Order: sequence, then structure tokens, then C-alpha cells
Amino acid sequence: MQDGFGREIKGIRISVTQRCNLNCFYCHKEGQNPSKNEMTPSEIERIVVIGKKIGIKQLKITGGEPLARKDICEIVQRASNHMKNVSMTTNGILLEKYAADLKSAGLRRVNISFDTLDSEKYKIITGTDCLSQVVDGLNAAISNDLTPIKLNMVIMKGINEDEIEEMIRFASEKKVILQLIELEMFNKEFYEKYHHDIGPLVAQLEERSVRIKERDLHHRHKYFIKIDDNIGEVEVVKPMHNTTFCSNCTRIRVTADGKLKPCLLRSNNLVDVIGLIRKNASDEELIETFKKAILLREPFWR
Repeated sequence: MQDGFGREIKGIRISVTQRCNLNCFYCHKEGQNPSKNEMTPSEIERIVVIGKKIGIKQLKITGGEPLARKDICEIVQRASNHMKNVSMTTNGILLEKYAADLKSAGLRRVNISFDTLDSEKYKIITGTDCLSQVVDGLNAAISNDLTPIKLNMVIMKGINEDEIEEMIRFASEKKVILQLIELEMFNKEFYEKYHHDIGPLVAQLEERSVRIKERDLHHRHKYFIKIDDNIGEVEVVKPMHNTTFCSNCTRIRVTADGKLKPCLLRSNNLVDVIGLIRKNASDEELIETFKKAILLREPFWR
């Protein structure tokens, strides 16, 4: 299905909880309003089924921290019964514990939040001393073939912009993809203090690359860089003031409390879907609700 701007909806991003075992100071909480309500595994499965009926083929499970849910493997199992391309974003702390079970349940790949290789900086960013557990989680994801694995590095001025080269090397040695993510603006004062212009970085990556690939999603560029005997893959995610990013967005989101969310950066156009599911709505009613939310989508940057 396409929205009113001709963008085909290919992916659904479902937040399964707002709970998290970290307290990252830049966290945008997936643009969700605070809520303690969570959907059950069967309710999440129903949303996946409806998504598939309207042509969605990719599911990303997010949080909060998805692994904070003790029933996360059941959620993955139910989802993967209907959609084969199931991935997850995680902070990695519990990944060593769950990686094998997640793989068995049908999870294909993971994105791991990984902003720094410095344990002191990690404490500053997350409020915890858990970097070694994240590295263990990454290694468990590699050994259980939850690939391709992506490391999500949010670039922040005065915090970790001096670590980019080290992270490129680390990712290439681990044979995983490094995603360099521009800080998003959910608070103007915070954004002005920590936002780092990644324009010069992109120019450097273009100059160093042996190959450049453009993805359909957001027209993101992936740079292949030779590091010693390895080829590192670096993807740049630039969501701010970027009309190309929005014009090529192919996702619909679902909040942890069961609202369809047409855009990450907006919270004033949510469409309730869980209320209908709990009233035993038919598939046809839910499909019409999805269509309503999709037609509310419009590019944030225009």
C-alpha cells in the first residue's frame, strides 16, 4: 500500500515496551508518549498479521529495550510465523542470554546500540557500567548468526565524535556494519548543545570508499572502506532537515501501548489500533484503520 505521497509501506516498526535497563541521556523513546501499558504477544501477532495483509514484508521489534520483556522470544516466534524478515533493535546488555533462543524463535538480525568503546563515556551516556556486557552480547549475536549485525552509533558533539575512526576499525574487525546516526531534535537546547554536523564526515567517507551503495530506505548511503585486510561497511543515517530522508521513508510505526504512529517526529496524529483489537474487530476493520494511519503520513521535512 502507498501513502498519499506515493511512498510504498514496506516495513512496520513495533515497540513492545517502554521499559529499559539503561538511561541514555539522548534517548528519544521512539517518539512515544509515556505509557506503562503493553500489548500482549497475541495482540502484537494480530498487528503483524494485518500488516502482512496490506503488503508489509519487514518487521523491526523495538523498545524501550525489547529484551526487558520476559516473553520476548514468544513475541518473536509468533511474529516470525507470519513475517520472515524479523529484526530487532537492542542495547545488547541481555543479548548474550537471549541470542540463541531468539535465533531459534525466528529472529534474523539485530541492531545494537553502540555509541562508544570507552567505558567511562559509556557510563556518561547510559548511566550504567555495562559496556563489557554489550560486547558479550555482540559476540553472542555473531556466533548465533543474527546477521547482518548493525552497530548504531549516535554521533554527539563533545562526547564521541572523536571515536568514529576507532569504531569503523572495530566494526570492520568484527565484520559488522557501523551505522553513524545524526542526533535528532526532540529538545532544541539539547540538540544545539550536542548536535554534530556530519556533512564533512560524509565527504570524507565518499573520498575513502572503494564502493558506495544507495539503499531504498531513506536513500541512505553505505560506504565500503578498506581497513587493513578488511572492508568496513559504514552506513550514514541523516534524518534532520533532510527531504530525501522523508521522501523515501517506507515505515509505519506502532507504539508500545498500541497506537499506529505515522511519523517518528510527530505525536499528534496517532491512530488507535489496540482498542479495536480488544473489542474483537474484524480483519477488515483493522485493515481500514491501517489505511487511515498510512494516509495520515506526510514528509516531516518538505
